[in-house]
Amino acid sequence: MIPLAAMAEAVLRTADGREKTALSRQFAAAWQAAREEGQKPAIGSATPPLHPARPDAPELLSPRDVPRRRPGTPEGRIALLHAVAHIELNAVDLHWDVIARFTETPMPMGFYDDWVKAAAEESKHFNLMCDCLEEMGSHYGALPAHAGMWRAAEDTVDDLIGRLAVVPMVLEARGLDVTPGMIEIFRKAKAGSAVAALETIYAEEVAHVAYGSKWFHFLCGRHEQDPKETFHALVRKYFHGALKPPFNEEKRAEAGIPPDFYWPLTETV
Repeated sequence: MIPLAAMAEAVLRTADGREKTALSRQFAAAWQAAREEGQKPAIGSATPPLHPARPDAPELLSPRDVPRRRPGTPEGRIALLHAVAHIELNAVDLHWDVIARFTETPMPMGFYDDWVKAAAEESKHFNLMCDCLEEMGSHYGALPAHAGMWRAAEDTVDDLIGRLAVVPMVLEARGLDVTPGMIEIFRKAKAGSAVAALETIYAEEVAHVAYGSKWFHFLCGRHEQDPKETFHALVRKYFHGALKPPFNEEKRAEAGIPPDFYWPLTETV
């Protein structure tokens, strides 16, 4: 089995979404099988690209230029699922990138176990969204998408604790806030496949946020930093704008993020 960092780089350099996620799940299964046998596979090192490979479509637009979604219409619901598919594909790359990019920082094997598992689940989520889009007569790439999804990775390219603060603990935590509303939209539309897919995503994303919180706190402990103060400083440094309520306080707490971490960040300073 090739080192884990080489697996991560191979995923990042694969452009097609279905191919990327198939490779992701293949590598994750190999890693998890080795770990279940009690092995400690090599982590290795990698030279990941600054930007992951992407298919020719969708066209990537500035956030202000992405057409507004109207979920009360079939076209609007397709656009909503397309946006979620785009988020999930970026999440696949983000989780492999955190493995490939920070190998010089010594971390326990559990760190790699968590992010491999998260990457495999994000791969499943992308394919669930693609299946729903195809069931509705569309496909990933049929609509333009948000060009800023990779900005958090660029901003934290040399800061592991900053990456953990901004990606799982802010961006993915936001998913916990908004997904219940999306589920209700598709439930009202009697779109059973989309409801089931979004419920799967909602259930599994809690753990991804929790992985971020766990390893963020681990690094704060290593460096004898106050987690709350460090989180506030890093989010203000790397996240562009204030956090926006309402917050899913129950699920955020389940993921290890208490209210005094995020409520103070609802105001810009």
